[in-house]
Amino acid sequence: MTKKIIKMPALGESVHEATINAWLVKAGDTVKKYDPLAEVISDKVTTEVPSEYSGVIDELLVDEDEEIPIGQAILSIIVEGDGPDDQAEASPTAANDQEPAAETKEASQPAQNLNYSPAVVRLAQEKGIDLKQVTGSGKNGRITRKDVLKAADQIKNSSQSTKTSEAKLSNDSEKSKSSSRYSPAVLKLAQTHNIDLSQLVGTGAKGRITRKDVLAALESGPSPDQTANQSENSSPAGQSAKAQVSQPSQSQDQVTQADGIRKAIAKQMTKSYQEIPHAWMMVEADVTNIVNLRNHLKESYQDNEGIHLSYFPFFVKAVTQALKQHPLLNASWQEDGIHYHKDINLSIAVATEDHLYVPVIKQADRLSINGIAHEIDRLAQAVKNGKATSQDMQGGTFTVNNTGVFGSVQSMGIINPPQAAILQVESIKKRLLVSDDGNFKMADMVNLCLSIDHRLLDGLEAGRFLQDVVHNLAQFSQETEIY
Repeated sequence: MTKKIIKMPALGESVHEATINAWLVKAGDTVKKYDPLAEVISDKVTTEVPSEYSGVIDELLVDEDEEIPIGQAILSIIVEGDGPDDQAEASPTAANDQEPAAETKEASQPAQNLNYSPAVVRLAQEKGIDLKQVTGSGKNGRITRKDVLKAADQIKNSSQSTKTSEAKLSNDSEKSKSSSRYSPAVLKLAQTHNIDLSQLVGTGAKGRITRKDVLAALESGPSPDQTANQSENSSPAGQSAKAQVSQPSQSQDQVTQADGIRKAIAKQMTKSYQEIPHAWMMVEADVTNIVNLRNHLKESYQDNEGIHLSYFPFFVKAVTQALKQHPLLNASWQEDGIHYHKDINLSIAVATEDHLYVPVIKQADRLSINGIAHEIDRLAQAVKNGKATSQDMQGGTFTVNNTGVFGSVQSMGIINPPQAAILQVESIKKRLLVSDDGNFKMADMVNLCLSIDHRLLDGLEAGRFLQDVVHNLAQFSQETEIY
């Protein structure tokens, strides 16, 4: 029998970490090759990690809601056959970022003589944990990430118990006995809602208490013991603000936990806005010809193609034509220089009831208007039905956002790293204009709002790009071939 390691897979060229949203297996489960092991999320995609082997799950190496670098071990599996066991080595990022060997005696020794990996050393340094005081729970007493997190958790619990009554979850002996049954994230959630973890029965691997167990307990209401304890300590000073949330009144705010996808989006957008110097520009375009062409085609197109023909494919086509003339808009700022992308892969925003996703039209410049319309429809349906793959969500070089569907007339998008720009297409409005001959005319007008990365783009290049987009939009007519 041989132990094999499953690692966090690559989810896209600009994705460096992802979060385990839910484990789909537990230790002891028998799986076949390609069976789903876990649901993982990043700012770009939600997907499942398939098993690379047939065998029996040995150990889940990370917890739910834990953010994991791409390439780090997440699970071990026992398979039939002879051969050396895989080792859960540190992720490339962790290995490259570890502190110099002179800072710790352990790190200067050969890796094969250590009872822990470089990633564990780095984690221990971050948490201020002395590895000599930690008892390993891994194979042959090897110290794992879980052991370090457990030690840090115990120190944290001990410190908190002297500062606040919020940590009144169990007595000290119960804490040391059960601290390995839940992750720091689960502990924090329980403290937030005044849930006593010692009263919960875990549904995770080996009885481990998960985030879902805490949320289920919160929904079912307090146990009789908890109610009695709350009554005995019902003075206003003894109540935590979070505990009151579980019994909301009209004068209180309601607090809900952000799910993994929302957290990933929040992290990515914050990173973008903090690291990319945004600049903005807006122009208006006359799209009367597009409105007339689309109205002329929409009924027959629906009958022939089976999908709705919107205005958006015409805007996408105009943008791809302009990007060919302005390759810097289709580039990205990287540490080693400016990367010019050979393909024009357009990211488009697709909203669901809960989240916003950004699938990618690959090589959009090679598609006809009809081809673009079908690809937009395919990607939108895949996202809304939960069928979008990681390939659908990665590789974008420029983003076009159809904010006009919400009636918006002006908006400034946040750039999707590592792209250089994002274009917001606003709603089409009829306006009374003065024509060149001095007469009045009614026209269909739209605002185009461009956000650019000012590190590689200036107003001159952005302005010329927008001028070409406006020009391309004006060239559509009743004679335009959409196939």
